[in-house]
Amino acid sequence: MRIESQLTDETILSELGERLARLRLSRDLTQQRLGEQAGVGRALVQRIERGAPVTTTNLVRVLRALDALDSLDRLLPQSAPSPVQELKLRGRERRRASGARGSVGESPDQAQPWRWGDES
Repeated sequence: MRIESQLTDETILSELGERLARLRLSRDLTQQRLGEQAGVGRALVQRIERGAPVTTTNLVRVLRALDALDSLDRLLPQSAPSPVQELKLRGRERRRASGARGSVGESPDQAQPWRWGDES
């Protein structure tokens, strides 16, 4: 199954669990052995493979034990700022997003349309 944005969270977690189970089996590891190598219990490996929510730390431990951490790098590759952002930042790292433009505390849908000023 292809993971796409219209899928529910539960469906995506279930698919990820199935993929991890297939990877574990392709490495000829039992759930118990994978848990030992990852430093987690067999029950946690079962939870992941069932598609139950787990902490990011535990997912990283299991991926490391499966020698699959490079999957995370492909999942969220490092992003570089655009050339315009580079000029604005002058070598500094961006720390926050500016959000929608408008008055402080005003959401974009509450903003008034722009007018010339000579309209009554």
